[in-house]
Amino acid sequence: MAIIILVLITLIAIEHLYILWLEMFAWTTRAPKVFRQIPKEMFEPTKALAANQGLYNGFLAAGLIWCVWIDDPAWQQHVGVFFLICVAVAGIYGALTATKRIFFVQALPALITLLLIAVL
Repeated sequence: MAIIILVLITLIAIEHLYILWLEMFAWTTRAPKVFRQIPKEMFEPTKALAANQGLYNGFLAAGLIWCVWIDDPAWQQHVGVFFLICVAVAGIYGALTATKRIFFVQALPALITLLLIAVL
């Protein structure tokens, strides 16, 4: 894969590692500043749910990081496309069910990277 694609995949993976940290470890401290649309009193009772979401974001990050380290170009592309599609689907679902901002933060970078993979 082209260097620009690998850089974008790495940035998307870092974003998902941040989401993992936010949802698993900083849900009641930092997350209320990020997720202002959620009432403050909801963070403590939803801590376990958020941690579960964070874990899934960690799996997405792990798959994207794995993709960057694969030596075989065909496998690297297949694994990268799979995990980018997973990120895009999660972002689209989040935009439809939670807040439209998720589309721009999560789905759009994945969709742009998928488009670059198709074009390059």
